Amino acid sequence: MAQATIPSAHAFGELEAYRSELTAYCYRMLGSPFDAEDAVQDAFVRAWRSRDRFEGRAAMRSWLYRIATNVCLDMLKGKERRARPMDLGPSCEPIESNLRVPEIPWLEPIPLHLVAPERDPAEVAVSNESIRLAFVAALQHLPARQRAVLILREVLDWQASEVAELLDTSVASVNSALQRARATLAKTQAADPKGATTLSEADRAMLERYVSAFERYDLNALTSLIQEDARQSMPPYDMWLSGRDDILAWWFGPGIGCQGSRVIPTLSANGMPTFGQYKPSPDGGYDPWALQVLELSGGRIGEFTFFLDTARLFPLFGLPLHLDA
Repeated sequence: MAQATIPSAHAFGELEAYRSELTAYCYRMLGSPFDAEDAVQDAFVRAWRSRDRFEGRAAMRSWLYRIATNVCLDMLKGKERRARPMDLGPSCEPIESNLRVPEIPWLEPIPLHLVAPERDPAEVAVSNESIRLAFVAALQHLPARQRAVLILREVLDWQASEVAELLDTSVASVNSALQRARATLAKTQAADPKGATTLSEADRAMLERYVSAFERYDLNALTSLIQEDARQSMPPYDMWLSGRDDILAWWFGPGIGCQGSRVIPTLSANGMPTFGQYKPSPDGGYDPWALQVLELSGGRIGEFTFFLDTARLFPLFGLPLHLDA
């Protein structure tokens, strides 16, 4: 973990340079962009207040990660883990009576630009994969300290000795926590976060066809663009659907109100293709309905997550809260 030693507290004007990577770290820990931004701001405040105790003995980056880790561990105490609908039980039939809104905290998407500023494309690909929804959801299954160990060791490539120093524990304890975390993660069937790919030209063309097909609500075209074993979820509802047939049965059944929607590309969420969906408004124009985050598989769409908390998420992704006709 190459990093320069900062000789004095005068370098605290450089805190902003660490915001993106600390936001990514806190997002993986907390599963919410809003919580992550609060955690980073709290970490900066704590760092500034204790700057007199920073004498350059440790690198600024390590010191900030120690503070941010403590902030996240404090925030996670006594809280339910953030989840996706697929974490809660089996898939449901595509009928309206299965729509339920349990009082649990949901995993939330984060705009990619907040956590992955422009840099080497290979690094960006790995970063994108390690914040994709399935992987961040899998992290939430881990106890908080195991979560920190796995992120620092597996995603950020820290040495066990560095993590042990950050957590005030032993190398043996870090290695043990990492083994337990890997075993838990394996049970969630989350993919290896180091196998990232970027969108090909064929993928981009396919997504353009998807937008056109969705806006036309063209059953045949949509059928050709969705994987047979695709999944769909719609937080804050706990209902999720498994299989293209059930997804389309929902869209052309209880979800028929989406017919006539506008679908607009927006900032990438978690390194994944993302769109703002607007439904026709009875008052004219279009009102926000869902932030669509898609996962691609084999040149088609393998998973849809429709985040319905548009009042909070659309401004975060730079989307207007109304479209004129």
